Amino acid sequence: MIFKKCSICGRVIWQNEDKEEICCGKPMDEIKPNTVDASFEKHIPTYEVKENKIIVKVNHVMEENHYIKWIMMEHNGEVILKEFKPGEEATCEFDYIKGSKLYSYCNLHDLWSTDVE
Repeated sequence: MIFKKCSICGRVIWQNEDKEEICCGKPMDEIKPNTVDASFEKHIPTYEVKENKIIVKVNHVMEENHYIKWIMMEHNGEVILKEFKPGEEATCEFDYIKGSKLYSYCNLHDLWSTDVE
């Protein structure tokens, strides 16, 4: 999964193959998970397995100017996305699929990920 972000408007996209994307008249920049200098434990998605589901949570503030915008689960190119707004709790539930990948996106500190084991 390749993620790209517009340096002007902040729009984030994801794609299965690397191809140039233009937004606001400029090529979008690739962003990689877990590379921003910020608190790892407050941005990384964690999960708990309950029967055939996983409960995913990001232990992060959800303030108007600093919050988790979405949590995503990806497996074999298929994506399930849950969006959040300030004031909501950054938690959701997905089917348990061993080998899938979880991503979270912070409006200030970009992209974070972990593998589902």
